[in-house]
Parts: sequence; structure tokens; C-alpha cells
Amino acid sequence: MPSKYRPQIFGWFGDLDKGPRLVPLHDDRLSYANNNYCAFIRQDHNDQIFYACLYFVAIICGSGAIIGCLWLLVHHDSSKIEFIDIVVILGFIICCIGMYYAVPQLYHNLFSRRGSPIIFNRKTGKVYVNESYFFNFKVLRRPAVFLQPKKRRIKEYDWDDLHGVIIHNMSRNALTSTVLMVCQSGTHQVIDHIMLDPARAGAGSTFVWGWINSFMVYYKSANIDDGEYKSDQEAEFKAHRIAGQDWPEWMVEAFNATSLAELAEIKQRHHITE
Repeated sequence: MPSKYRPQIFGWFGDLDKGPRLVPLHDDRLSYANNNYCAFIRQDHNDQIFYACLYFVAIICGSGAIIGCLWLLVHHDSSKIEFIDIVVILGFIICCIGMYYAVPQLYHNLFSRRGSPIIFNRKTGKVYVNESYFFNFKVLRRPAVFLQPKKRRIKEYDWDDLHGVIIHNMSRNALTSTVLMVCQSGTHQVIDHIMLDPARAGAGSTFVWGWINSFMVYYKSANIDDGEYKSDQEAEFKAHRIAGQDWPEWMVEAFNATSLAELAEIKQRHHITE
């Protein structure tokens, strides 16, 4: 049965229901939580180094292959089309598609910082994202975007509009990832995507999703002291994960907002308009 969210994301494996889970976290991506909000990191530093090197090598090899294909096409006998010419043309197209994917991935791994945390406030029902532009899954990208690798998406979302799905990476390792589908309010029409929990094996891919759902409804399995920092270490968490990452001042204050009225007051004080 296909996903109920449209358009369906490439690699879709299954939709996830919202609701609390009894299963504890067993995970190291929870960076910090208190009674108001929790923060999960989505980029491990060692993974960033590995994938940055991997995509760098892929881009070097892909560039060489594209140049080679162009050289063969320029120097072939134009009076007739042979099988080898078709192979070269197909190879050129495949390499271009690969580069179109690899360049944003390289930028993403080079310019994502401090684990790129995502923040969930359970008292206001808001979710905050500050991430590399290339975290999203948009198919069409303007060429000028490649000249802005440090461009960031800094947004506030409604938890009610975010819905989890599992995607797989089509490899023999059978890794899956949890992606948040951002839908228009009250519909299944997808307007954006947010990576929540990348590259997990098997059932482990749902632990983060389950913990967040439990946290948002104050369920007992969501222990706020399960994270990298204990609940009384907010200053240390912000110094490590938040400071110097271009988070707007109002948004950092909004992490701890205890009601929509308090959130509105914060926005008004900082002259934030919807």
C-alpha cells in the first residue's frame, strides 16, 4: 500500500503513526531535554568526515568521467553512430545525474555544524530547524544554489503538520532513515521534508520517532535525562550545540516558551511577523 502523503518520497518504505511508545530510547542522538523541549542531533561528526571524503572522491571521479566522455564524443567519427557512442552518451548522462546528487551531499557534510539539532517544544507544539540548505529533498535546484553552500534553512513548524515516514537507501546494508513530511495543515499534501534520523539498521530507525512522540505527550518512557546533557545542563548544551550557529535570538528564547501566549509575546518583542 503506498504512502498517504503526496507526493510520495523516493525510497518510501512505510508511514509512521503518531503516538507514545513504551520502548526506551537506546540512542545517543538525544542531545538535551528538559520539561519544555528536547533536541536531537542528526549529524554525527565522524559520519560527516567519512561522507565528506566519500562524496569528494565521488565528485573527483565523476568529473574525470564526464571529461573523458566529452573527449570521446568530440573525437569520435561523426559520420556514423556505433554502439560505443551510445554507451559513452549513457555514461555521460549517468555521471551528470550522479554529480547532481553528490555536490549537494558534499556541501551538506562540509557545512553542517554541531550535529544540526532539531528542537521540539511540547508546550507550544512547535518544532525548530536550523540546517544546511541541502538537508531537504528538493529535486529541482537552481544552478545559483551551488554557489551558496552556507545557505541555511531556519524555520518554525507546527508539530501537528509533521508526519514521519521511513525510507530505505536501496543498498544491501538495508539501512533506513526517518523523514518528517511537512504537510499543509489538515491535509496529506507535502510541502517540504526534514531529515529526522538518518541511516539506521532495522528496527532502530523508529526509536527516535517513538521517543519524540512520547515526549510530546508527556509519556513515561520519555526520560528527559536520557540525553548527552542532563536537564539541569541547559547552558552547557546551548554553548556546545546552539551558540555561534546563527539561531535567531527569539527562536532560542522560544525553545523554553511554556504556552502559545508566551511564544506570541516573544515574537512581538523581537518584531517577528508570520
